[in-house]
Amino acid sequence: MSNALIIIPTYCEKESIEKLVRNIFSLKTDFDILVIDDNSPDNTSEIVEKLIREMPGKIYLLERPSKLGLGTAYITGFNWALQNHYEFIFEMDADFSHNPNDLEPLLETIQKDGVGMAVGSRYKKGVSIVHWPMGRLLLSFYASMYVRIATGMCVRDATAGFVCYKREVLEKLNLDKIHMKGYGFQIEMKFKTWKLGYEIEEVPVIFINRELGDSKMSGGIFSEAFMGVIRMKLSSLRANYKEHISQGS
Repeated sequence: MSNALIIIPTYCEKESIEKLVRNIFSLKTDFDILVIDDNSPDNTSEIVEKLIREMPGKIYLLERPSKLGLGTAYITGFNWALQNHYEFIFEMDADFSHNPNDLEPLLETIQKDGVGMAVGSRYKKGVSIVHWPMGRLLLSFYASMYVRIATGMCVRDATAGFVCYKREVLEKLNLDKIHMKGYGFQIEMKFKTWKLGYEIEEVPVIFINRELGDSKMSGGIFSEAFMGVIRMKLSSLRANYKEHISQGS
């Protein structure tokens, strides 16, 4: 059993999931994988079950009854990871927009003293995104700028979904009080980690727009994130923020 777990939410990812799993397991570093499938009608879960039979003890599957949101999928995965004693917990997309080869640099970064979160950053060195329409690229870039200005958090890629946490960070956060479910979830997790006093280090990666399957992006996702940042910032003005998180008030 590895001490590092990669959580991969899936919905209709049959084209990519097996190739992704095999790529991860070809790396020199020993990783375990947890797939959280939201009742994919394309039978993604059946592919994962086949892989579990082939590689028992290395890949796990949690099935949910319907699409319940990206944030809730990760919260489910975080709780499972804590219950199963993993020290380093990753978030990763199933569609190869996150390169498996970047997992090892993220792990190396998170193992440094004082770092609570390592972020695979599209904006650490300029803009490192391939095959995105210009409108979406600008929306993402300026959304991250807006988050930095609104929160004071010095993270260039606040909406990044390629992330690794130290176990102690997830233990200290009250996961039941993470409110946002879409890409705003990524902002909220970074903000609360930062407010706890942990260092967030960004690792430059190249983000490649999905070539297989359909994008889950929508206008509602950005709307939730925009308004959620304002509510989150106002909530953070309470005294003793660390106590606020640990007690879930």
